[in-house]
Amino acid sequence: MNDWRIYRGAGLPHDGIRRLPPPPPWRDFAASGPDAGAGTDPSAARRLGVLRRLVANHHPRPDEVEAVNAALYLRRPLLVTGNPGTGKSTLAHAVAHELGLGRVLRWPIVSRSTLRDGLYHYDAIARLQDVQLERAGGTGESGRHSIGSYVRLGPLGTALLPAGRPRVLLVDELDKGDLDLPNDLLNALEEGEFTLLELERIADREPEVEVLTDDGGRAVIHGGRVRCTTFPLIVLTSNGERDFPAALLRRCIQLDLEAPGEEQLTAMVRAHLGDEAVTEGEALIQRFLDREPGEVIAADQLLNALFLTQHAPRAERVTRERLADMLMQPLDRPR
Repeated sequence: MNDWRIYRGAGLPHDGIRRLPPPPPWRDFAASGPDAGAGTDPSAARRLGVLRRLVANHHPRPDEVEAVNAALYLRRPLLVTGNPGTGKSTLAHAVAHELGLGRVLRWPIVSRSTLRDGLYHYDAIARLQDVQLERAGGTGESGRHSIGSYVRLGPLGTALLPAGRPRVLLVDELDKGDLDLPNDLLNALEEGEFTLLELERIADREPEVEVLTDDGGRAVIHGGRVRCTTFPLIVLTSNGERDFPAALLRRCIQLDLEAPGEEQLTAMVRAHLGDEAVTEGEALIQRFLDREPGEVIAADQLLNALFLTQHAPRAERVTRERLADMLMQPLDRPR
């Protein structure tokens, strides 16, 4: 069939959805890719590319490599700033992938995020409900559930658990958070420890409590306190929408990410879509590289355009160009 469209706008039901091809690799939520193994982050293949094993490296710039190593050596957070789509979040996954540090713990920041969200959550309401149900059922087993069943460590709390190797924690878009959040993070980032008040309160009766972790596991908390033995690699990302306090900046290794260059971009396309996409999409790749100075176009916009135009090969050239224009609109230009 020559028509690449699934939805035609005709208003008549049809079974065209059966022709829908597999999703782009970076939007495939059904599988984590051929390189993923037990304990790896299911999103790693989507971010790094399912064909990453065929690509020697994603070609980071020397300053990126040096900043990551500085953060590892000094046990300091890495603050990565850059425009959307420059690879800030991908950097955390790339480090975890290369060093075999397992699944990346991810804390997406929103305007309502607090330090407590990152450390742990105690579900007092669920515990009360269970107690009431047990009493109503007359089982005589009130209180049989440990308090640990109602405590779940957050991404930061899980990253600070004692471990022989550092975990990788991605604190995504810190600049989206409340103005107080960067200052609230200072003590945890400096001391590498925190207290779970509900467990500390009963530490004399229950010195060891098993709790849930952010990555679906369990951990034993001693005396109501978590204290890291190996400081995690914490990658804080920011789109540069606001400034951070000096107290946070001095505790971080700072890295400004520029838009990917030709070498990085080619490696990215090859990792996600293969060699054929690099050859067939040469014009689109060059268009991305030739954008006006200061014009913000994210790399994933280019990947979207390459994927969709690949799947509309029989469409008229003007249609493919229109699709590319739609998908590669500058993010900083009002419509």
